[in-house]
Amino acid sequence: MPDNQLQQITHCSPDKVWLASRIEPIVDPEQPIIDPHHHFSDHWGGYFAKDLLEDLDSGHDVRATVYVQCGLNYRTTGPEHLRPVGETESVLSIIGDISPSDQARRQVASGIVGYADLMLGESVDEVLEAHLQVAGSRFRGIRNSGAYNEYFKHGVLPRPPKGLYLNKDFQRGFARLKKFDLSFESWLYHDQLDDLFQLARAFPDTPIMINHIGCPLGVGPCEGKGSEVIQQWQPLMKKLSSCDNLHVKLGGLGTAVFGYRYFDLPNPPSSRTLADDWRPYFETCIDFFGPERCLFESNFPVDRSASNYHVLWNAFKRIASGATPSEKNALFHDNAVRFYRLPIPPVGAHGSAS
Repeated sequence: MPDNQLQQITHCSPDKVWLASRIEPIVDPEQPIIDPHHHFSDHWGGYFAKDLLEDLDSGHDVRATVYVQCGLNYRTTGPEHLRPVGETESVLSIIGDISPSDQARRQVASGIVGYADLMLGESVDEVLEAHLQVAGSRFRGIRNSGAYNEYFKHGVLPRPPKGLYLNKDFQRGFARLKKFDLSFESWLYHDQLDDLFQLARAFPDTPIMINHIGCPLGVGPCEGKGSEVIQQWQPLMKKLSSCDNLHVKLGGLGTAVFGYRYFDLPNPPSSRTLADDWRPYFETCIDFFGPERCLFESNFPVDRSASNYHVLWNAFKRIASGATPSEKNALFHDNAVRFYRLPIPPVGAHGSAS
């Protein structure tokens, strides 16, 4: 179907007055957190260092963050394949404007995930080297969205071709990640997850992060078919869990394609409501992958369509309330340290640095 005939799934920009109307006490305020997935962007209502720092200071013990690619400020001149390096340059410029005391407390963008077109095959080396030259050890991985649906398009990133992860040129580029000790971020819809299984099996030595629980769709042809979608999604996630190099981010359900429309409510949902809505998905992931391969993520500012920052993390803590202290530390902090190899110590069983 031509792009101009596709349904456009639009994301609702946050209403700051609406968001501010929900204030909650912080659940388990001493639990250390690393937020392993946020963006800076002019989209989604705008979100830069000041906005992030206000969220990080809203009550939870967030000690570091990981910035993930969203197409920010690519270069507008120079070779086309090197233009995505502009995003890494922009992130470093943004955090360079944060005061030393704030950066020491929060370690914003302690890890950076950028973009390189892996369809370049072996030639992608030049792009990976450029990212690393700009950001050094702070640069941790590459995200290529493969999220494709024949009936709709959405988001700020270009619509990928169908079957991207199975393309031979893409896989030749993917093979170069290991040489540079970089991980990969996967962004697919649930009906594409078998493509990821094949990719993970073909490259078992490359760590792969599944973004946003593998995105069980709630829009387009899947709208109103939640039970049917879960029945399709669950066995695919179980299959993926057999690949030891795969990990899962628990979050992103504020993204438009999940189909939740919290922004239509007269008041923002409470953390209890979010926990009740999301628990079946998150607990399924934790059951399949184990607490040692799952990470809670904010996906801000995208998920501001569902709640503000402190309510979101309250919801995550309610979902994890039955976990042991060591499991909570893994889910909220240590798995991010390990996967992204952040220069931050893990936490002990009761939340103290060790």
